[in-house]
Amino acid sequence: MKKVKFIYNPNSGEKRIPRELDKIIEIYQEYDYCVVPYRLNKDKPIADAFFDIKLNYDHVLISGGDGTIDLIVNTMKELDIDIPIGILPSGTANDFAKAVNLSFDSRQCIERIIKSKPKKIDIGKINNKYFINVASAGMFTDVSQKINPELKNSMGKVSYYLKGIEETLYMREFSIKVTSKEVVYDGNMYLMLIFNGKTAGNINLAYKAKVDDGLLDVIIVKKLLLPNMLPLLINLLKGEHLEGYNKDEILYFKTKKLRIECDDNLTTDIDGEKGPDFPLEIECIKNGIQLLGY
Repeated sequence: MKKVKFIYNPNSGEKRIPRELDKIIEIYQEYDYCVVPYRLNKDKPIADAFFDIKLNYDHVLISGGDGTIDLIVNTMKELDIDIPIGILPSGTANDFAKAVNLSFDSRQCIERIIKSKPKKIDIGKINNKYFINVASAGMFTDVSQKINPELKNSMGKVSYYLKGIEETLYMREFSIKVTSKEVVYDGNMYLMLIFNGKTAGNINLAYKAKVDDGLLDVIIVKKLLLPNMLPLLINLLKGEHLEGYNKDEILYFKTKKLRIECDDNLTTDIDGEKGPDFPLEIECIKNGIQLLGY
């Protein structure tokens, strides 16, 4: 009988995973798997979930949102654990799960994981941390950090939209310097996004991105006059393509590695969690993790 380590965040999304725990175990047992669950607790280090990892687990099943997946992938990297992972999405936005076309039905998702072979995909690295979907800074990017967790769980996506509307009342520009092989930019911006995945807050911005091309997709919304900025933001929120904008408004390019400097008091965000301070050394780690069900 194969073993699977199941690490889940009981507070993700609408807290549905604790209600489905028996169902998840039942599905795995139908396929002759023994499930060893570990419930994440904010008072315990995530590394505790891997105390028995030497017991030859077939794979690690992660259930939570982008932030949970991000934290577990970082822990696995720190502990040098190279075991395939499967993802049972249960967060509010689930941007990475959508980027790799995962099922949100528990049975369908688990059966796809069990029947698939591991596929190597890219992850991003920003200073000494890894990210699976997006690293960002500027307007809207730390919304997830600012939302009360209980409000996020009770109102779901609506809480993001409400906080985003509030952010527009305090529009502020930031001075940055971006250096990469493809682009050098020294100027102001409102928003910066570095994608490994495709979406942020369910908005399909990096629609050209691929998780296995060895490249990151970079979007920088420059400083604009207010009459030009508002229509642009509305179009971004609608998920419209970026080709119609010139380089005086938006930079959109692919790169393997870049450096970003900023002297302003600017917070970074990695998959909904607080990121490192500037300067940022960002790179794509090709074949960084093994993913099942993709």
